[in-house]
Amino acid sequence: MSNFILTGVAGYIAPRHLKAIYDTGNNLLAVSDPHDSVGIIDRYFPHACYFKEFERFDRHISKLQKHGEKIDYLSVCSSNFLHDAHIMFGLRIGAKVICEKPLVINAYNCLALSQLPHAKATGLEPE
Repeated sequence: MSNFILTGVAGYIAPRHLKAIYDTGNNLLAVSDPHDSVGIIDRYFPHACYFKEFERFDRHISKLQKHGEKIDYLSVCSSNFLHDAHIMFGLRIGAKVICEKPLVINAYNCLALSQLPHAKATGLEPE
């Protein structure tokens, strides 16, 4: 069983990710979205922590990791303009990142992602 976290849980695509995480027998630890109309979480993961502010989400993830909880995957379902920032967050915490398209809005953001220390492990390194 893998541990997931998710950004953009109130978005259009997030319910598909929640269902996939649930159907594959994995665990969702925490979610983040500035819009708090996210009752769908309880259908699949009633014990997942919800954070309206990304900064508190970040702090919670750090606390989980400090106490030995492994974060295997970050599922990015947030607004397109936040994808690169959330991918960077995921790589920084050592998670594998699943991102809805587009990966980034501008090509230079993709270059910045490829230069991160964890990029080689994810296949983002430039050819």
